[in-house]
Amino acid sequence: MFNTTANFSDAFGLPLWYQYQMCASAPYGFVFYYGVKVFNLAVGAPCNGLVIWQIAAKKGDACTSDAFILNLAVLDAFFCLMVPAELLNTLLLDDGRIWYLQRFSYGVKDAGVLFLVCVCVDRHMAVVHPVLFARVRSNKFRMGVSAGVWAAIAAYALAKCVLGSMRVNGVFSGVVLFALAVMVLCNASVVWVLRRSVGGKEAMHPAKKKALKMVLVALAIIVVNYLPPVLMPFAPYYTRMEFRCQIRISVYSIMDLSCSVEPLLYVTKTECVGGWCCRRCVARTPPPVEV
Repeated sequence: MFNTTANFSDAFGLPLWYQYQMCASAPYGFVFYYGVKVFNLAVGAPCNGLVIWQIAAKKGDACTSDAFILNLAVLDAFFCLMVPAELLNTLLLDDGRIWYLQRFSYGVKDAGVLFLVCVCVDRHMAVVHPVLFARVRSNKFRMGVSAGVWAAIAAYALAKCVLGSMRVNGVFSGVVLFALAVMVLCNASVVWVLRRSVGGKEAMHPAKKKALKMVLVALAIIVVNYLPPVLMPFAPYYTRMEFRCQIRISVYSIMDLSCSVEPLLYVTKTECVGGWCCRRCVARTPPPVEV
């Protein structure tokens, strides 16, 4: 009988849908993983480009968190544009130098959640501590924070590039769990303040209602994208096959979807209104970063 997998392996090395021989019997995680990769290239890359263009085109109506959103869009665009190189290297080249670049891009994406944390904290300060927020509205302050975040991201990405994924798995889990906790707390506090501000009124102000909807959507997507990594610290409790072929690859796939979901929502739903929490401009139904 004609063996498609064997012939494919002879021509191109290991099939695209698994990287380890042990995963031959359970390739579905890799099918999902590479499906997400192609989706990010087709949707995420152009959407992130549009986000960059929209923010760059803004002048006096920019939100304070646009500095962080811009950096996140640049980071996600780089990760999406790495897909052709990754597919080519996995299928044909198997070049060690490209594998180093791939691991670096994985590290950039892993730690990119820190920019989401910055935006959530920025929105939290705007709604919960407006007086203090007014004192730190300077773009120079946010540029300084962004530079510090880029330094942390570069350090982690280089460590993952040189040491490999497994050796920095603990750091990855710590970063994501810290980020998830901060983002959930910030969004929850914003929801609480917005709902409390209604008081005994019969209806919430339209601007506040939009802000509340924005935060709830953001909270839901943040939990969906970043809750699965809580499984990573429990790696010793899984078999080697389960962790490598099912758990880890599925977790990374769900996280990678944020490269497309966030900018897609930003591009399709952005609308400048007399926003309450942004003071000057707010997205009607923004991505997770618009908190």
